[in-house]
Amino acid sequence: MAAVSLIIGAARSGKSRHAEASVRAIGGQPIYVATARAYDDEMRARIVHHRTQRGAGWRTVEEPIDLVGALDRSDGQGPRLVECLTLWLSNLLLDGRDWCGPADALLDALDRQRSPVVLVANEVGWDPVPDNALARAFVDAQGAVAQRIAARAETVVYVVAGVALPVKGPTAATPA
Repeated sequence: MAAVSLIIGAARSGKSRHAEASVRAIGGQPIYVATARAYDDEMRARIVHHRTQRGAGWRTVEEPIDLVGALDRSDGQGPRLVECLTLWLSNLLLDGRDWCGPADALLDALDRQRSPVVLVANEVGWDPVPDNALARAFVDAQGAVAQRIAARAETVVYVVAGVALPVKGPTAATPA
């Protein structure tokens, strides 16, 4: 069973930069598992920004839905960075798919991986309660998936304003 880490924070908090540095520090051929879909020009620009930011040396696997398949196919080839769980979950919900089954399958897949996996997710629980059913379902699902991944992960890091705060793992504070 490989090491699993969760990097969580708000949008534009620096979590991607921290996750990329974490994966590079592991060594080996880093693999970027991208879950984003380019629905519009702004999202296409974000994708280009992320590609430019991480630089050369990364192998990219684009998979907006079958995250388990992407992890299984790339296992044993190097450490993987999943960017990000939030967009993967959004893709499932926007396609009208169930998220519970895929989340269960992801947890099972993490247990069988041989190569390290670093997963990035947005913290959405501090936002106001959304005003529509789909957004509320998304917040509920995102919170549930993040909690389950955090419970499975050896390391959880919260990133705020570019500062990585260890929540779980060897450098996290012990609860009183």
